[in-house]
Amino acid sequence: MAVMPLTPGLTPDAAIGGPFTVHDLETMPDDGHRYELIDGSLVVTPAPGWGHQEAAGASYRELFAACPPDLRVLIGPFAIQLAIDTELQPDVLVARYSDLTPRNLPVAPVLAIEVASPSTRLIDRNLKKAAFAKFGTPSYWLIDPDIPRLTAYDLEGGDFVEVAHVMGDEVFVAERPFRVRLVPTELIRGLSPPPG
Repeated sequence: MAVMPLTPGLTPDAAIGGPFTVHDLETMPDDGHRYELIDGSLVVTPAPGWGHQEAAGASYRELFAACPPDLRVLIGPFAIQLAIDTELQPDVLVARYSDLTPRNLPVAPVLAIEVASPSTRLIDRNLKKAAFAKFGTPSYWLIDPDIPRLTAYDLEGGDFVEVAHVMGDEVFVAERPFRVRLVPTELIRGLSPPPG
């Protein structure tokens, strides 16, 4: 993943030295990359690998099965447009049904989940986590399929505080935004061949 500096000539806003906006994202190529904005800086993510997709899909299935009717679970990419200069696309998100529009989520989700890959680990752990805290996302989870592990954070006093850290076969039972059980090794079970 790369954080792109302002590039003269890319868009009219960039040409005059201003930060990128959500309108600039509409001009980005449809090239398999994920384009996000954090405070006007463009973040470009390459297509994810199999482990990433396996963990994101398994997380989505577990959350979807436990989700109450007033909330919705969505798998990325789906735009969360938090400000004119900030649009994020977590790997999995939970939002209030009433907050969703057909095109995006214009407010903070109640949960954002990022699945780490070698190119995204630092951005997910730092920039994106800070952006979700800034905009008031109550819960943020990081899943690392390579270890495997899950770290959960809840928003307290404007900052995320770690509330759970589980690895391997350890069980994480979340209470926020609703009760759901996740086990890191189960999130990547599909990466191993079925028993013969």
